[in-house]
Amino acid sequence: MKYLRHLVSRFFGAVSGAQPSPEDLTEVESLLLDSELLLWQKLQTMDQRHSIAVLGRFLSLRPGATRPEMRAALLHDIGKIQSNLGVLGRVVATLVGRRGERFMAYHDHEIIGSEMLQNIDSDSVTIRLVAGSDHSDIAGALSDLRVADNT
Repeated sequence: MKYLRHLVSRFFGAVSGAQPSPEDLTEVESLLLDSELLLWQKLQTMDQRHSIAVLGRFLSLRPGATRPEMRAALLHDIGKIQSNLGVLGRVVATLVGRRGERFMAYHDHEIIGSEMLQNIDSDSVTIRLVAGSDHSDIAGALSDLRVADNT
């Protein structure tokens, strides 16, 4: 039931056309590497706003986060660029699963995103967090990132 409430909240937040604030954009620009920023700017506006919100919740959970960890919070959904699904397409993909190329890309966004970041030489910690890698050295940060993403 909690997950369903989370999805409904995400849906209504996604349909808003609000742009990230200038202050938020300044913070994003200060944290991301230039190559990462170019990718982040390709995210749909709803994903940009979501990534900023996830960063804020992540920092509440992990106030001593490293820069690579903070970058992972901002880039955790970067692989969704490849699926190119809007709000309704994502709802359908969530309901029907991995049917078709675009829905598969939506569901595989973590691995796709980590590959995108490898191609631009992001930090290994950022890449592994975006991939959802189960390594002991990032387990705490990954757990906090997942909580921040699903709150």
